[in-house]
Amino acid sequence: MSVTSSSPQLDLLTGLIERVTYHNAENGYCVLRVKAERQKDLVTVVGHASMISAGEFIQASGIWINDKNYGPQFKANYLNTTAPNTEEGIEKYLSSGMIKGIGPVYAKKLVKAFGSQVFDVIETTPHLLRTVEGIGQYRMTMMTRAWDDQKVIREIMVFLYQHGISTARAVRIYKTFGTDAIRVIKEDPYCLAREIRGIGFKSADQIAQKVGIAKDSPLRIRAGISHILLEAMDEGHCGLPIEVLLTSTAQALEIPVDSVKPVLESELTTGDLVGDTLEGEACVFLKGLYLAETLIAKSLKKLSSCKPPWGVLEIDKAIPWVEERLSMTLAESQKEALKLIFNSKVAIITGGPGVGKTTLIKSLLKILAAKHLEILLTAPTGRAAKRLSETTGFEAKTIHRLLEYDPEKHDFKRNEEEPLECQLLVVDEVSMLDVPLMHSLLKALPPHSALILVGDIDQLPSVGPGAVLNALIKSGVFTVARLTEIFRQAAQSQIISNAHRINQGLMPLFPQKEDKSDFYFIESQTPEECKDKILELVKNRIPKAFSFNPILEIQVLCPMNRGGVGARSLNIELQKTLNPSLQNRVERFGSSYSVDDKVMQIANNYDKDVYNGDIGYIREISQEEQELKVEYEGRLITYDFGELDEVVLAYATTIHKAQGSEYPAVVIPLMMQHYPMLKRNLLYTGITRGKQLVILVGQKKALSMAVRDQQAKKRYTKLKEWLIA
Repeated sequence: MSVTSSSPQLDLLTGLIERVTYHNAENGYCVLRVKAERQKDLVTVVGHASMISAGEFIQASGIWINDKNYGPQFKANYLNTTAPNTEEGIEKYLSSGMIKGIGPVYAKKLVKAFGSQVFDVIETTPHLLRTVEGIGQYRMTMMTRAWDDQKVIREIMVFLYQHGISTARAVRIYKTFGTDAIRVIKEDPYCLAREIRGIGFKSADQIAQKVGIAKDSPLRIRAGISHILLEAMDEGHCGLPIEVLLTSTAQALEIPVDSVKPVLESELTTGDLVGDTLEGEACVFLKGLYLAETLIAKSLKKLSSCKPPWGVLEIDKAIPWVEERLSMTLAESQKEALKLIFNSKVAIITGGPGVGKTTLIKSLLKILAAKHLEILLTAPTGRAAKRLSETTGFEAKTIHRLLEYDPEKHDFKRNEEEPLECQLLVVDEVSMLDVPLMHSLLKALPPHSALILVGDIDQLPSVGPGAVLNALIKSGVFTVARLTEIFRQAAQSQIISNAHRINQGLMPLFPQKEDKSDFYFIESQTPEECKDKILELVKNRIPKAFSFNPILEIQVLCPMNRGGVGARSLNIELQKTLNPSLQNRVERFGSSYSVDDKVMQIANNYDKDVYNGDIGYIREISQEEQELKVEYEGRLITYDFGELDEVVLAYATTIHKAQGSEYPAVVIPLMMQHYPMLKRNLLYTGITRGKQLVILVGQKKALSMAVRDQQAKKRYTKLKEWLIA
């Protein structure tokens, strides 16, 4: 939808609703025809309302727009409706089916019997309704109950709007808390931050101030502690040092540390928090993550204490057999790795690109399949699972599909009671595995099964909490096959050789001007110059030189979201460049979407079976149905317009979000404005996402800083200690 505002000032509009052209009960979006004051013809009004009906009187604030398809409209950011007061309006209102038990026939009878006093009768003297022919006890009860519910919903909407919450979010709040919403919010406004997507702690805290919750209230302090710990979890921590938690909470709430201490002590006694030490320092952990880490350690140690299900293998015979079957010769390092793995029930395979991890896994699977073992393969993302299937010839599923998520129970169907049916589970891209997912996976693994974990320890850790692969390797408890030899064919790729150079703290090597390569650096001194060069590369230079499709095969990967050459800003520019269509466009939550746009899911949605990091393409947009359809790997997933805060444009994305994925061509901006994120493991992860082409665009100084800085941010996680204990 393309709009042009006649004025930045909000206009006011009042009038009578003649017709409700469209209303979506899920998100409240509506299209109304209104007989407005001081307007000769009927006016089209678009906005959000949980309930709306013809005959109601409307008060709205918003702007006038000229829609390309539908002409002039009043786009309301606030809609308030009041019951009609004329007999004609009342009959129209009651005829609309707004009140359960009343249709056109009873609407006429009621207006005839009570005139403009109908609503007073329903509300204060409902027994009089039974004097109307055809209305018995049952219908009277139905009508009065529906009237009460509708009144409560309107009160909720007005209450929320007065507290700065948009009508679209208010519909979601009503759907979550029902008719109790005002009571629940007044008692604990912080439930909004916990339960409603898009409402953060600060918004909930502002509402708390308005409803009279004191700054040093234990309720507010508990919510503040939880907020700080959840923010820490988003940064990968399972807990925080107690002093850091106290100070951070006090600063966020603008209260003394002494006010926080007693509430934290109380929470450690009764709440969802656990106190323990980490490397000798007193820490506070979220209870769920603390228990998950202890159970991961317990499960793995128990699993590894038994003999592998394939019994004793004659390795010296198996290796030449598999070499013949796969028509290849294994390197000595790969043969040694096979021997190590076959003697272990829990083993880890790690190493960078080009060191033969895939060949090792193929050989291993070929040998064990010949022993008729039940084998399952899995990976954290759809793309990683697809790649694992293609390289091994065995079916691989995402972890979520393997564990069979049950939306009704909000948990996985596969667990201790209903374990996976396998004798060997192979998990790829383990660097992406966070603590909750690893815990769920191990719960579903039968005790007799072997486990092989594959991942690159030098990549970024998981987006979620913990550092699972790092803890498993550094604990020294499990068999680790670390592959380091770069094979000759792989060494011919500058992407692979430069990835290893960066890992060793060496600057990458770039081709001479005329030389052909798969790895380039293009210097840019300003963010504006960097942005312009990226747009030119993606739209023209790369497609012309390498025949890559700019939308399907080229991915821009940014160190961070913010800034002029961050993912958010570049997405807007790339969308204008690659998909400038203004036809049938939808604007929601600060973003604009058109057919063929590349988008990414940014939250796990188990009902839709799409997960954080999945990339898809918009295939249909229906303004009438208020929904669009996104294609993910051949599956069409429908989104209501009110759910579009779950997706973002994905022409550019962060390197963190690209974990587990590979793209034919990758373009990475590297500017000094990215300095908080310029770490070696981030650059290494970004470069290893590119299969055939990697282009860095930016400042040499920024590249040098990223190569030098190997200090990965410390994560507060106790898994390694549990494994060693």
